[in-house]
Amino acid sequence: MTTLVEGTHPGGFLVWEAFRDYTRETITVAAGTLEPGTVLGKITASGKYAAHDPAAGDGTETAVAVLWGKADASGGDAPAVAVVRGPAIVNRHDLVFAGTPSEAEIAAAHTALLAAGILVR
Repeated sequence: MTTLVEGTHPGGFLVWEAFRDYTRETITVAAGTLEPGTVLGKITASGKYAAHDPAAGDGTETAVAVLWGKADASGGDAPAVAVVRGPAIVNRHDLVFAGTPSEAEIAAAHTALLAAGILVR
């Protein structure tokens, strides 16, 4: 019997949001192929978004948003939708972090998202 594996769905990480037209925005992803629920940082110099990287020094070291659906910016900038402000609640188990951040780095990202009104539960 074949086993099917279901991937992540756009917005599958979202538990609740006040108004989707307020909490979500169309953004520009600068690099990479990112899955729904990826925690994002904002590149200070360009205003574009990339996967949150606690070790970076370009602005992406601060978590500011969560990617709504898959984004493929492997060939250059790509438009995408992200939850960029709250009030919103997201499921911590459905968030995607690039690399292997430590528990302290993940906790710091959760705190940074809370500053944007995105509560991680």
